[in-house]
Amino acid sequence: MQLTQPAVLSRLLERLLERIGSVVVGKPVQILDSVACLLAGGHLLIEDVPGVGKTTLAHALAAALGLRFARVQFTADLTPSDLIGVSVYERNRESFVFHQGPVFTQVLLADEINRAGPRTQSALLEAMEEHQVSVDGETLRLPAPFFVIATQNPAEQIGTHALPESQLDRFLMCLTLGYPDPASERALLEGHDRRAAVRELAAVMGAAELQAAQAAVQQVHAAPALLDYLQTLIAATRDGRWFVQGLSPRAALGLLRAARARALLAGRDHVIPEDLQALAVPVLAHRLQPRHGAGRSRAAQVQAMIEAVGLV
Repeated sequence: MQLTQPAVLSRLLERLLERIGSVVVGKPVQILDSVACLLAGGHLLIEDVPGVGKTTLAHALAAALGLRFARVQFTADLTPSDLIGVSVYERNRESFVFHQGPVFTQVLLADEINRAGPRTQSALLEAMEEHQVSVDGETLRLPAPFFVIATQNPAEQIGTHALPESQLDRFLMCLTLGYPDPASERALLEGHDRRAAVRELAAVMGAAELQAAQAAVQQVHAAPALLDYLQTLIAATRDGRWFVQGLSPRAALGLLRAARARALLAGRDHVIPEDLQALAVPVLAHRLQPRHGAGRSRAAQVQAMIEAVGLV
């Protein structure tokens, strides 16, 4: 299959969205954003109450892409070595042998990440940023592609630990799923077991095709006027009117990568302002803190800023 042909790639990505949507019912926007996050080479954080489909979305994404998948249930007693692995002395070899942990996979589901302590949460940082881990003074590369999908419960729930800002910044996007609409909920009630449906989900593409699609994202054009608009949005976060602290260049680059991926998913070879606007909340809101007295959530404050800035 020649993924260099735009029409072929567009059809493949359309099938990918449809395949995931067959088991994650009534969430087309969240599915689109999740796939855009992966195509942009980022990691995904899903924050919501238990039972709304966070884990199902992660399973479906990995299955539809034909990638190796591992799930880690984060708990208060989970240690960094439980995640990365441990060296064990083997008598027959008369040496220590490293046994890989679940992080050595292609799609890692860090389930309820904010139930673990800060030390274990921070153990993900090097893996997420560098796609490698350090063990006993040795650097080990992780499989490619490598994608972390972390889920967390709302911070006000008992037994949760807020993620540090340094780790929040490693997630390209933060999504919420929300409760299903009545029609989608009825389909869930009348349908088959979604967990069984995920297990039976056939892959649409594999690792090589995914990496080719990720490379295609980098070729999506961003015009100078579009970059002007992006810089205007980023500057607005720094002027002190909206947020305690503005966004870094890393956040700006992340929004641009995500917008390129969204354009590709829409079958376009160029980014438009609507791509930036649609992704501003999932890419930017979790990195920002509204000014005291704003009276809005992070997402609402980002949306208000976008509306106030307008198109340049």
